[in-house]
Amino acid sequence: MVLAFIAHGATGTTGALARSAAFAGFEAVVLQPEEALGRLEPGDVALGRLDVLPSLDGVEPGLGVLGELETRGVRVLNPPSVLLAAHDKLLTARALAGAGIPHPVTRFVARKSSPLGLDPPLVVKPRFGSWGRDVALCRDGPELERTLARLAGRAWFRSQGALVQEFVPTLGYDLRLIVAGSEVVGAVERVPASGEWRSNVALGGRRRPVDPPEHARQLALAAAGVLDADLVGVDMLPTRDGGLVVLELNAAVDFTGEYSLGRDVFADAIAALTARLYTPAREAVQDAIAVPFA
Repeated sequence: MVLAFIAHGATGTTGALARSAAFAGFEAVVLQPEEALGRLEPGDVALGRLDVLPSLDGVEPGLGVLGELETRGVRVLNPPSVLLAAHDKLLTARALAGAGIPHPVTRFVARKSSPLGLDPPLVVKPRFGSWGRDVALCRDGPELERTLARLAGRAWFRSQGALVQEFVPTLGYDLRLIVAGSEVVGAVERVPASGEWRSNVALGGRRRPVDPPEHARQLALAAAGVLDADLVGVDMLPTRDGGLVVLELNAAVDFTGEYSLGRDVFADAIAALTARLYTPAREAVQDAIAVPFA
């Protein structure tokens, strides 16, 4: 059985996962989507690692290939429905709201529309966003209007619109938990750079090790379960009342050895994914992401 990681590159997290899979005894390969069509056969396994496009207007090419692999009898982990539901933050918000998972109140904003029923401060972000790019904090109405006017010139905004969310006050850090199969296999706290409110490492944020509390683990598992994701990062904010709010899910999440919880995070992820292979095939998540959105 071949275990293939479907991605546009073999560096970083994807390469580390492939090496751990090979060490565990799999015939592990990293394949471009089109390569997978010519290499994989019924009974093989493919893990979708397609990310958001750098242009922030969709997902990297290959979703159709993952769907084709499924029809050919290849077991696909993080299939197209999961990747799309995790990468499109509008679908994520619908799914989490429908399942009762704590999540910032979210509104969709088209080119000429205005958000309704939300008071500043508010966060504006792309539907297909990553790395903290084009995410803005608006402290009042005029700042929100200026931000939307500025973003109206972005290609991603013209094609996809944007999300406006309530701002959740932070305690100076957030949590990212890595869920593989039905286990939390890794975690860090992320601390924003000085003068920055976003915690993205791409913006100078730093990671620090953490043993996440049980309620954080259970919330991460619940959030991942809403999308039926096989390998996903769950970003959440601790709140001042001791609770947690899920911010985003990332089905092409990058992580490092710093995420390890006493063992090797990559080896633990492969072990958890291996256990996932012996569970029944998933049911589609379309019902979850079709919840009416206010």
